[in-house]
Order: sequence, then C-alpha cells, then structure tokens
Amino acid sequence: MDLLAALAAHRLLAIVRGRDADAALRTVLTLAEEGIELIEVSLTGTDALSVIARARELLGADHALGAGTVLTADDARAAHRAGATFVVTPGLGEGIPAAHDLGLPVLAGVFTPTDVIAARRMGAAALKIFPIAQAGGAAYLKALRGPFPDAAFVPVGGVDEAVARDCLAAGATSVGVGSPLVGDAADGGSLDALRARAHTFRTAVRKAAP
Repeated sequence: MDLLAALAAHRLLAIVRGRDADAALRTVLTLAEEGIELIEVSLTGTDALSVIARARELLGADHALGAGTVLTADDARAAHRAGATFVVTPGLGEGIPAAHDLGLPVLAGVFTPTDVIAARRMGAAALKIFPIAQAGGAAYLKALRGPFPDAAFVPVGGVDEAVARDCLAAGATSVGVGSPLVGDAADGGSLDALRARAHTFRTAVRKAAP
C-alpha cells in the first residue's frame, strides 16, 4: 500500500490497544464502519495478532490495517503473517528493515532531529512524532518542520480534538489518535460512545486547515 498517500488523504490514524481481544476486534470493525480508513492495532494489546488476523478476514484485503508498537524483526514478521498492511514503531529499531524486507511500509517513531534523519535514511514512509503532547504539541511540530519542511509528520501521543486541529494546521500530514478516540471500547466499553467520538474526530479532521 501507499501509506504516505493514505495518511495524506485521510489525515486520521486510529490506534487500538485493548485488554479484551474480542472487544478490540469489535472496536476495529466499528471504526471501519464509521469511515475511519486507517487503523493500527498495537501489539501490546491482548492477543493483538489474532485481532489483526480476524479483522483482516472480516474487513477484506483492501482496508488499511496496521500493526503498532513493532519493535523487533520477529514483530514485523508476525504482523505480516497476521495480515497487517503497514507497521508503526515507537522508535528506530530492527523492526523497520525487517518490515521493508517484507514489503510493509513503516510509520517510524521519531522525537529528535537526529531521529528524523535516521528514519528517513532507513526508508520510513512517514514519521511519527511521539509523544507529541509531552514534546509541546503543535509548537514542537512547527520547530521540527523548520529543518525538515518536506517531511511527512504524524503526531501521536495525547492527541485530543484540539491538538489534532492544531497539529494539522501546523502542517502535520496526519494525526494518530488512541484513547481520546477509542476510549474504553477496546476493553469492553460502549460502542455507541465510540461511534460518537469517531464522528467528532472525523469532523474535526475534515474541518482542520490543510
């Protein structure tokens, strides 16, 4: 898949991490039903690989479904076997070259200018600034875009509605949103509340300045 094009087109990546695998699967399917086209399932969630595999079977081959928190080459290989079409890392590790070998595009975690240079050298499709809230939000994104104006940044970590709007207005290609969007749905919480949050975030992203 063309991960960069998908991030630029949809501007919102949902991040699912749950203690209940069945609830996490329902969360993924509900997000897809609500029109969220990019979904990441973190490997730190319970039975995450089975969630990815079952979601892939139910969503079909075309829906963008990623594996998150990919740290090692084994993680990348397991994600590929489960049916992930892209991987997301929290930093720069051996999962990145392994994913490339498997033909999986990578959203690579970065924090510093040195990280950005290294991630681009490693062939990352886009750069996940993590954790953006602790780094200073949109102001930090603006600072990084100074030396890297053409980099595809995806702020992640503490991204609520306001941070999402601010980061997109500051030039982010997309934003990654976990608990402010997913809430407790992946642990068995209300899917109706999840649908309402999905609608809110989709509206906020759609209205954010390009």
